[in-house]
Amino acid sequence: METKPARLPGSDLPAGLSKPAQRALANAGLTGLAQVAKLSAGEFQALHGIGPKAVGLIREAMAVKGLRFKNEA
Repeated sequence: METKPARLPGSDLPAGLSKPAQRALANAGLTGLAQVAKLSAGEFQALHGIGPKAVGLIREAMAVKGLRFKNEA
């Protein structure tokens, strides 16, 4: 049986994000994957509180929805 990835309540962001990563997204006004996909990977990683784990979780969640970071093939 396939399970859906856990999500933050009221959002399509993955639930495994650390509190600093969640704060970084909130401070940047990013509440969903479609908004994150408007950033390049470098812009996303430059947000204070975003680390390698958050990048991986976001990439996985975006891939499920057919999204990618800006300027990625």
